[in-house]
Amino acid sequence: MAARGRPRTFDPDTALRQALDLFWERGYEGTSLSDLAHATGIASASIYACFGSKQDLFRKVMALYGTTSGEPPRRALREQPTARAAIHEMLRATADQITGPDTPHYCMLILAAPTGAVENHPIREFLADGRRGQLSAIRDRLARGVTDGDLTAPAAGLDAIARYYTTVVQGLSIQARDGATRAELEAVITCAMAAWDTFPSAPAHIGGESGDLPDREGSHGTGDVARSRRGRGHQDRPAERR
Repeated sequence: MAARGRPRTFDPDTALRQALDLFWERGYEGTSLSDLAHATGIASASIYACFGSKQDLFRKVMALYGTTSGEPPRRALREQPTARAAIHEMLRATADQITGPDTPHYCMLILAAPTGAVENHPIREFLADGRRGQLSAIRDRLARGVTDGDLTAPAAGLDAIARYYTTVVQGLSIQARDGATRAELEAVITCAMAAWDTFPSAPAHIGGESGDLPDREGSHGTGDVARSRRGRGHQDRPAERR
């Protein structure tokens, strides 16, 4: 018996990429099924048949985004030799991705659906879960640094450091959307990495990492230098008269 219906006449992978481009440009709520049908050249009924609902399609789009534009920052966390190098390269990779010449200047995970209609709450929660996963990935990399011996920090300290750098990542996306250049984001990253050296018991350069920040005074981190100067200033002051 012959199969009913016409065979599929479009490439789902190409359609998914086109849908990604449209969702990235307009955000979740700014993209209608009619828009998707026009961008992909596929009838709405065929979109439903292939991908499911608009929410289902968006979830598939975000999976594709995670393996393409979203991958370099995650790869930096996995592959850099020290916790500090991993965080630094993650921030740089993020800045590269959100200031590219051919894509919108923001991270979809952060800004594709920040607010909106009540019926789209599941999508906002889906993206929030992704951001919580980002926080967990950063914290896991810090914990690996503790295990490897290039970072010394208590568990509570790891949580705070991870949340701080997650906030920096998300802030970079907002700055890029509002027009910040790659060079301006690099200045933010430099400040964020200088903050690393003020964290208690966070070594600046261990395990072969070097050259990812301008030279600092001696072998001290930024915080150590500041504390040393404050200490010298305290010693140089004459004792109070009683």
